[in-house]
Amino acid sequence: MKKNKKKSENKYSFVKRFLRYSLYFFGSILSILLLFFIYINLPVRNSNTKAKIGTTFSYIYAEQIGLDWRQAYLAMLNDLEIKHVRIPIYWDRIENSEGQYDFSNIDWQLQQAQKSGAEVILVVGQKVPRWPECYVPKWVGNDPSNLDQVRLREKLLTFQKSVIERYRDNHPEIVSWQIENEPFLDFGICSKVNTDLLDAEIAQARKLDPSRPIIVTDSGELSLWINAASRADIFGTTMYREVYSAEMGHWRYPIGPNFFKIKQWIIRTFAEQKNAVVIELQGEPWVAGWTTDAPIEVQLSSMNANILKDNVEFAKKTGMNEIYVWGVEWWYWMKVKQNNSTLWETARGL
Repeated sequence: MKKNKKKSENKYSFVKRFLRYSLYFFGSILSILLLFFIYINLPVRNSNTKAKIGTTFSYIYAEQIGLDWRQAYLAMLNDLEIKHVRIPIYWDRIENSEGQYDFSNIDWQLQQAQKSGAEVILVVGQKVPRWPECYVPKWVGNDPSNLDQVRLREKLLTFQKSVIERYRDNHPEIVSWQIENEPFLDFGICSKVNTDLLDAEIAQARKLDPSRPIIVTDSGELSLWINAASRADIFGTTMYREVYSAEMGHWRYPIGPNFFKIKQWIIRTFAEQKNAVVIELQGEPWVAGWTTDAPIEVQLSSMNANILKDNVEFAKKTGMNEIYVWGVEWWYWMKVKQNNSTLWETARGL
């Protein structure tokens, strides 16, 4: 009887200890998370006022929203006087038929950039900026999410080689190569990243043009950055403060600039990466469906002059030295198609 009683007491004591330690453990975790949340939302006073401000320009997107893309591009360079531009190279447009290249649109953009004294980042890969992200020609495969990886590797590396060999010489306006766009983020219609292929692209770019740094990018909010940063000479982060999904509607990330400062510390510590830039800062609406199909009031509730200025100031407070704002084509569309130049003029003062 006494033995049974003692066993029962021991069992009860063990359960009490287990519950107590579990409470301590989970309490500690919650406390750490709370402190982390408080820290990343603390006000940041210091702003990097010397940060270079640039834009991404997509001639495909400009066409899609009904603009004369050359007119829009020249307005960006000569009216806004943008001196830092990221230009995607769309594989399916350049090499629409295997081995037949048409670089005329890229040639023209680079010529105009050089004329205006602008510096250019060229983005090359199967996945580059603007929806649907994946721009693999149909002759490589009809389904970008399910391509023959051996064939893709051969054709993509051949294309990349053609691009780099064309532009590595006599183009002082080109300052760096971005290889793929957010390759570790499952977004768009591309298949999941093949890290062996990504590494082969980076290695080939370095071999063909050792004079220019390689940029690799990743999601600002949905990644630790280490995979991308460890492969890059310069790491580029996206920065989207308000997003939209069909399931949740519009919602805002509850984070401040310190969130990005912590992540810069992470890649300095674990990826030996000291060079980080904001490669894509939210500067146009994120709405259900195609941006310019939404009612103007819906577009302007998602992005307007005040939000744009606030986003740029937020990015400056992360301490990064370069900031590429997303949405210059839309600002121009608002100006020439909607007779609303507020965002265009706001961008002029950034």
